[in-house]
Amino acid sequence: MELERVQQIASLSKCMDTIPTDYIRSENEQPAVTTFHGAVLEVPVIDLSDPDEGKIVGLISEASREWGIFQVVSHGIPDEVVRKLQQVGKEFFELPLQEKELVAKIPGSQNIEGYGTRLQKEVEGKKGWVDHLFHIIWPPSAINYRFWPKNLPSYRETSEDYAKRLRGVADKMFEYLSKGLGLEPSEMKDGMGGEDLIYMMKINYYPPCPRPDLALGVVAHTDMSGLTILVPNEVPGLQVFKDDYWYDVKYIPNALIVHIGDQIQILSNGKYKSVFHRTTVNKEMTRMSWPVFLEPPPEQEIGPIPKLVNEENPPKFKTKKFKDYAYCKLNKLPQ
Repeated sequence: MELERVQQIASLSKCMDTIPTDYIRSENEQPAVTTFHGAVLEVPVIDLSDPDEGKIVGLISEASREWGIFQVVSHGIPDEVVRKLQQVGKEFFELPLQEKELVAKIPGSQNIEGYGTRLQKEVEGKKGWVDHLFHIIWPPSAINYRFWPKNLPSYRETSEDYAKRLRGVADKMFEYLSKGLGLEPSEMKDGMGGEDLIYMMKINYYPPCPRPDLALGVVAHTDMSGLTILVPNEVPGLQVFKDDYWYDVKYIPNALIVHIGDQIQILSNGKYKSVFHRTTVNKEMTRMSWPVFLEPPPEQEIGPIPKLVNEENPPKFKTKKFKDYAYCKLNKLPQ
């Protein structure tokens, strides 16, 4: 069991103007120095209720090529379902520490599921100002309820309801991404493992930080998933790297934020790009987010879709099992 969760450190740091040195980023990463001030990046916002499907396909394809990120509105998941998801997540992090530790990650395990603080090998030993809870929410055969909070009666029902509704949105995203490359509607999802696709939810908890100018919640990275579909709370913090600057992403109530991840970049042979992003923290308020990572099953081999490869467009990526890709990514090894 890790001795210090960020939530504990934040409670102790409340009255101070300082944070432990482990959390102070090097100057080239510090938000105060590296954030572009004066503009909020207008990440494309796409209305999924538009009757012109061709237009939606075009907008999603363009956003995925140019940005690697977009927001969707009128996505069909009721506001109340999202509100309940946020409520039970908040309730989990308000539990006493010993209750949260009941679903902690298993020390030494390669499995990332469970309550924890550290996710991957940390560069220069620096830590992110965040605690998290990871667990699979779909398919049922892959779920391990050992990592689901037991003492929040509505947690399971709420998470399962959200998972069921999110699948419809995800299927549409894969379909639009396929069509945007001139593929059959099912090809992108099939390349990701079809009905065996794994939905891994992570609840990020970023407590107030006395020095948000020096710390990061999550360090700059691309997601190793295929797609990430994220619910934020109203506290801004997501930043995207574009044209050599870090920009804040505008919060839009009831929108879902969609990230292109590494596996879609590979399947598309680089036509769609995996978004480089990070998270900042807030001095006064707790930020939370609920990303769901759509991942291939561990044994699924991922490489460029053959139809997208020819003499003019040779494969830009190796084909490898997802579990091997994930191991390299988490341990900062070359792919």
